[in-house]
Amino acid sequence: MRGTKSSDSSDVSRRRATKSDGTRPEGYVDADGLRGIGAAVHLAAESIGNGRWTSRRKERIRNSRVLGTRLLAETLAKLDPTPSALVSASATGYYGDRGDETLTEDSASGRGFLPEVAIEWEAAADPAVRAGIRVVHLRFGIILSPAGGTLPRMHAVFRKGLGARLGTGRQYWPWIDVEDVAAVVQFALSSPVLRGPVNAVAPEPVTNARFTASLARAAERPILMPLPVPAFAIKLLFGQMGTEVLLSGARVVPDRLQSAGYEFRQPDLDAALARALAAG
Repeated sequence: MRGTKSSDSSDVSRRRATKSDGTRPEGYVDADGLRGIGAAVHLAAESIGNGRWTSRRKERIRNSRVLGTRLLAETLAKLDPTPSALVSASATGYYGDRGDETLTEDSASGRGFLPEVAIEWEAAADPAVRAGIRVVHLRFGIILSPAGGTLPRMHAVFRKGLGARLGTGRQYWPWIDVEDVAAVVQFALSSPVLRGPVNAVAPEPVTNARFTASLARAAERPILMPLPVPAFAIKLLFGQMGTEVLLSGARVVPDRLQSAGYEFRQPDLDAALARALAAG
């Protein structure tokens, strides 16, 4: 067993052969490069939060998740021997907008674009499941990282004193510290009891209002806007993305992770935000 192959958005799900003109064709995975691996980690996906969702962007969001995962899963299924595990990214967007309902991995999916994509994303790994590979779908919440993603963009707004609640502020925002992301991936690889969907979120669900207040404290900037950003303005500016990402909420809990014995490195939002911003 040679270890674990890991993938990112640049070259994980699609290792491509080079053509004579120096370009690489789509839809090709270098199976020889994967032969003999013990497990695979697949985290590649188009960002959902960079502006409005045009038809073309929605297609890219869907295809980056579904087609890449299916291609990798089909390739792993044909290896001899097959790897023991595939840990693949998914998202809490699976649950849609659910209000105060506490959501575990056994909860039903929601409605909307993100739930539809998440369902297809996870189903795309079925070829690996049928080949006897243990597949874990890590349903990530907002990842708190100083290196990129949502947090640096929000921090820039809060540093200017322009931070504010979004809509009612009552929508739950599941989150996880980047330190726990790495640890959860390793835990999923080494824990044979884990398979199927696993909520990769901190055990402390928080609302947008609580998240906003914590970020303001961590950024050492008071919230100068006493009123929230109204929902109609968010919908006007961001369209469907604003509705499904910023105004929707899901009170997701890490039931299977905790039942399997995982101990979070950063379970507290205030401490996690302070650490992430200090490292930025």
